[in-house]
Amino acid sequence: MFVVAIVGLLAGVCIGIVSQRLADARRRLPPTPTPDPADDELPDDHRRMVAAAIEAADRLDLALVLHHPTSDTTLRNRAATAMLGTHVGVIVDEHVDRAIAAASAGQSTDKRLDLHGPPRASLELVAEPLADGWVLVTVDDVSDRTRIDAMRTDFVANISHELKTPVGAIAVLAEMLEDETDPEVVARVASRVVAESHRAVTTIDDLLELSRIESTRLADDIVDLSDIVDGAVARGRGADGGERVEVTAFGAKGDIVLRADRRQLTSAIGNLVENAVKYSDDDGVVQVRTRADDRWVEVMVSDQGVGIPTRDLDRVFERFYRVDRARSRETGGTGLGLSIVRHVASNHGGECVVSSQEGEGSTFVLRLPASLVVDAADLTDTNESTESTSTTHQEMTDE
Repeated sequence: MFVVAIVGLLAGVCIGIVSQRLADARRRLPPTPTPDPADDELPDDHRRMVAAAIEAADRLDLALVLHHPTSDTTLRNRAATAMLGTHVGVIVDEHVDRAIAAASAGQSTDKRLDLHGPPRASLELVAEPLADGWVLVTVDDVSDRTRIDAMRTDFVANISHELKTPVGAIAVLAEMLEDETDPEVVARVASRVVAESHRAVTTIDDLLELSRIESTRLADDIVDLSDIVDGAVARGRGADGGERVEVTAFGAKGDIVLRADRRQLTSAIGNLVENAVKYSDDDGVVQVRTRADDRWVEVMVSDQGVGIPTRDLDRVFERFYRVDRARSRETGGTGLGLSIVRHVASNHGGECVVSSQEGEGSTFVLRLPASLVVDAADLTDTNESTESTSTTHQEMTDE
């Protein structure tokens, strides 16, 4: 409603002012980019209205183009002006010109423009004829909205499939058990029911974890990175297949202490190590290395496993995306682990990157900004403050 009101105000003010001038002068006006609020010919109240309308329109992300074909007057807000001369702007201007021509003949336009880039963009262009021959064109960048809608659609389809598969298997196995009397068959089928149940529960747990990471604010914890890595290594050794893979950690010189969300970092690094173990061959080696410089704190997880084809590298962080679906079924993977890692990195202002050679292994690097590192002096102050608060609380309790 706010955007509609601003557009209406700008259009109304401009149409009224310019139409009045057309009537008074009875001649074509020279092209003008916008009415000048400082123009002495305008009454004070008109000047204030024009200035307010222009300022409000310039604050909109929506591109506005107001055109009068008879006077050859075109008014653009800041977003529309910024598009001029750009690759996208050249393409959009062609559609705007056609929309203006159609609106001048009384035909409205409402169309979507999908530009393949670079950069890729989705735009909504709407043109409407207004009073006194004016035409209003709006161009709205809906790229993010389109991407989110596509992700939502994929998510619903994927989660339906991911839960339908184990639930359907449980139903079939339960029917088999109903009339089965052979103890060996009962035991075998029962173990399958348990496995499929765990698969469904794991998928739901990962979904809840991802939802929590996406929707909650970061905790302000003091985190010793070596503790997180040690926990992730233990998790990797305890994962399915962990007994056949050597998991080792190599730390940076000195302790690295961060101000970060402990639970999120535990989840992210644990997922990276567990993934590396699951996709490693027998007698493989998984190495976890930490290092820090002036820009980044890095946790590198390398394996000697199956590797990732080049065509899949850009998609491995997507929800439910699996390079090898058959192996994922064997290992119980949900396809959500790397998506969790990416969101944790993003929440902390970092990133996660991957390099891989098919058949030779992969290396994932979780990068966190060096600004998260807590200096020893700051850590001492924090500890003293905590101890002081604890002592004060104890004294009050004793009293």
